[in-house]
Amino acid sequence: MADSVISISKDVLGGTPVFSGTRVPVDILIEYLEAGDSIDRFLEGFPSVTKEMVFGFLEEARDRAISAAS
Repeated sequence: MADSVISISKDVLGGTPVFSGTRVPVDILIEYLEAGDSIDRFLEGFPSVTKEMVFGFLEEARDRAISAAS
């Protein structure tokens, strides 16, 4: 996706998917949510990520999951 909030580059954390324009792996958000932490708590720890980026990632993940299941 051209306007994806996820960026993958071998030059950034060896190709780990990160929030675009940051070095914050998207897996960290998933770990926070799995642990029962809020999005706000995640954002407090990673100020380079915006709430819009988090919701964009979640929407993109939802769309891809629905697409894969279809």
